[in-house]
Amino acid sequence: MNIQIIADSACDLPDDIIEKYNIDVLPLIVNLDGKEYKDNVDIKPSELFKRMLEGAVPKTAQAPYESIENMFKKYLTCNKPCIYISFSSELSGTYQTARIVAQDIKEKYPDFDLTVIDSKAASLGYGLIVYLTALEAQNGDSKEEVINKILFYKQHMEHIFTVNDLEYLYKGGRVSKTAAVLGSVLNIKPILDVEDGKLIPIEKIRGRKKSINRMIEIVEERSDRLSEQIVAINHADDLETALSVKSKLEAKFGIKEFVIRDVGCAIGAHSGPGTLSIFFLNKLN
Repeated sequence: MNIQIIADSACDLPDDIIEKYNIDVLPLIVNLDGKEYKDNVDIKPSELFKRMLEGAVPKTAQAPYESIENMFKKYLTCNKPCIYISFSSELSGTYQTARIVAQDIKEKYPDFDLTVIDSKAASLGYGLIVYLTALEAQNGDSKEEVINKILFYKQHMEHIFTVNDLEYLYKGGRVSKTAAVLGSVLNIKPILDVEDGKLIPIEKIRGRKKSINRMIEIVEERSDRLSEQIVAINHADDLETALSVKSKLEAKFGIKEFVIRDVGCAIGAHSGPGTLSIFFLNKLN
């Protein structure tokens, strides 16, 4: 690959894809019971969700300046362009810090070819952008061509997801206390999206089964030539449901390739156990 792709752990990509395409991943920070963990390094999703079900309330933090600096400096002498695609700037400060780090490094090393791009995406929606970018880079596209593809993917990436308990989004500061209480009382399983990097509720459905069925309908309404796409599904401690959704999408749309993974700790700390998401493009080139 003639371009080095760098991401952060909010991309939630499976380890096999990260290793195959030599994607370097910067861990975000999870704080749990007074201890700091590096996402997917010191703590795995299964442990996080277990502790959340036991009552733990995790917090997350962006990668510190020094960690980003160390990541970028590894490639000062790699003699190939580097592209860091970040978690949405609307949901984390990592992008802004990365821009500052890149500027500081380039003042000392002006020939360092590094581009920092805000994905405006989260979880495997962000991960799909990174994965598709790695595929383009492997095909020998120029840096300019790859960047143009990234800008296209971020504009057209859909995130359709539901959560099992609004209380976790409330604790993470994503919804109001009133919404969380009403959701619990009325068994509301909201369907949400990420638009321009921000978390947006799009529908309120009563009951998990109905919510998931409606998600599949929304995929059909918003997608473009699904049989030609890579579709991503992730779940928070609910692989059985994720595989059921995969089977339904496969049968209905003839999709040939899926990426399935549990929700990473940086995202799962806010969405909670039972989260289920589907990611795809609403337009193909």
